Amino acid sequence: MPPPRNHSDKLKGSRVLIIGGSIGIGVGLASAVLEFGGHVIISSSSAQRISQAIDRLRSLHPHTRDDDDDAAIIGIPCDLGNFETLTEQITSLFAEIATHLGGPNQLDHVVFTAGDALPIKPLEAFSLPQIQQAGIVRFFAPLVVAQHLRQNLRPTSGSSFTLTTGGVPHHLMKNWSVAQAYLGGIESMARRLAVDLAPVRVNAIGLGPVETELWGGTKEAGLYEEVRARFESKMTTGRVGEVGDVVEAYLYVLRDWNVSGSIIRSHGGTILL
Repeated sequence: MPPPRNHSDKLKGSRVLIIGGSIGIGVGLASAVLEFGGHVIISSSSAQRISQAIDRLRSLHPHTRDDDDDAAIIGIPCDLGNFETLTEQITSLFAEIATHLGGPNQLDHVVFTAGDALPIKPLEAFSLPQIQQAGIVRFFAPLVVAQHLRQNLRPTSGSSFTLTTGGVPHHLMKNWSVAQAYLGGIESMARRLAVDLAPVRVNAIGLGPVETELWGGTKEAGLYEEVRARFESKMTTGRVGEVGDVVEAYLYVLRDWNVSGSIIRSHGGTILL
């Protein structure tokens, strides 16, 4: 992409792949990209959730319903939850994207927001397969995605790969050893990939508690209010973050063509208390 004339143009016409883009932070970011004139490709393990997300995005952004703007939103399923098929799934995802976009190296940004429930239990309670499975979506999948980026991202500093880490790996909590091993590893991954994939920029967003669909299990168990209150008591902001808040952190790393190898934190001050 040529250098933009002003700030509001930095995402105009850009092509942004959001892996984990059908719910939560991913679909919130997709909406923001569309608002700034970009095009989004959303990927998720669920074709149904992708369809629902596209309907929601089209209702929020009527210009995407125009017959001549079908490419504004594309949805492609990709299941990241199985070690045996992980590479095959991601290779297929990028092959389909290249078909849609007319060839390789046509993406401007790739954002990885996919996640699953964090496994929080005593270390001794994990088997080795459970330890491996705990990192497949949040840690191993983005590494495999990175292996495909030289052939799919435009090779300029205007392009970027953005990772997501959470659970505040610098805030030590009991029974989080497995989860935080992977979450902390994502920060190291971002810094090293920034070197290996240069000039493409690589960064990570470090999140604290954010209200998303991943809280569903807590709500079903009747623990939502208790857990939320406990989190908020340890946040200087006094409130759990919302999708509309933390999306701003992602927009920053997409639009600042000088930021790379950085961890941008949006955690409500959790690590300070």
